[in-house]
Amino acid sequence: MTSSPLVIGIAGGTASGKTTVARKVREALADCRVAFIDQDSYYRDLKDLPIADRREVNFDHPDAFDIELLVRHLRELKAGRPIQKPVYDFVTSSRQPRTMGVDPGDIILIEGILVLHMKEVRDEMDVKIYVDADDDLRILRRLTRDIKDRGRDFDHVVSQYLRHVRPMHMGFVEPSKHFADIIIPHGGNNEIAISMLVGALRGKLSAPQPRE
Repeated sequence: MTSSPLVIGIAGGTASGKTTVARKVREALADCRVAFIDQDSYYRDLKDLPIADRREVNFDHPDAFDIELLVRHLRELKAGRPIQKPVYDFVTSSRQPRTMGVDPGDIILIEGILVLHMKEVRDEMDVKIYVDADDDLRILRRLTRDIKDRGRDFDHVVSQYLRHVRPMHMGFVEPSKHFADIIIPHGGNNEIAISMLVGALRGKLSAPQPRE
């Protein structure tokens, strides 16, 4: 194993399959200690805003995230120290009082739509991955997720997609693809690409570290 953790960033459009890729990588590297942090846990706490105003926030813009806390936690894990990751409630758009402990590992996986766009986060990575998927599939997955899991209604999800999600994807997410070392097409079900990715990661993990 490497003497310092391998930091892997996984980005891509909303509902592109990022979480699926991250899960499959974790499962394939089950013999390694893997620390996982997701960008969605680092949304800013909107508890001081009225509920109606929270619904109007652009959650796909970089300003919606507490980047400072995310970077600090990432550096803590890299230094071998555990963190207390926020737990975000997507129904109320606020942080829950409890947190979730994350222990350091041989690998640090960080996943989210904007992790390659955020330079402060990107600069902490060793491997940068972009998960690509067709727009129509992403729209359907986003619609299903937001209605079933996040308490949104159909009209709100469609309006949010047109006003926020699509413009932010074109403005921030899609351009971040150019920072990727590896692009996985066809989303999280591309078993061949994920298998090749895991092989490359094992190679990096076993490679000797340069002397300081």
